[in-house]
Amino acid sequence: MPYAKGDAAKGAGLFKTRCAQCHTLGAGEPHKVGPNLHGEPRRSYLRRTTSVFGRKTGQAEGYSYTAANVNKGITWDEQTLFDYLENPKKYIPGTKMAFAGLKKDKDRNDLVTYLKDATA
Repeated sequence: MPYAKGDAAKGAGLFKTRCAQCHTLGAGEPHKVGPNLHGEPRRSYLRRTTSVFGRKTGQAEGYSYTAANVNKGITWDEQTLFDYLENPKKYIPGTKMAFAGLKKDKDRNDLVTYLKDATA
């Protein structure tokens, strides 16, 4: 099933209960067990950030990834995150992400929509 824009408010609730124990979203916030999803400032005069959207797997600066994440080589976008969040260990065998996934399409749509807004 393809990604479809969801309810960001419901996605925020899912992030708080299912993701926030391991991930942060704010610019400049530290990594936790999982990487910060907002991104790190680029080293340029623009000081723009590279959020999880548009970033290749295993590339958040300062976070120690498994070789599986680094070598997966996909670029995160709405569809790849939607697919990944269904079953992370199936999507990237060897990932250290312990999260079992979100089986409901609606929940994944809501969460991805929230992440897109929160990391913009």
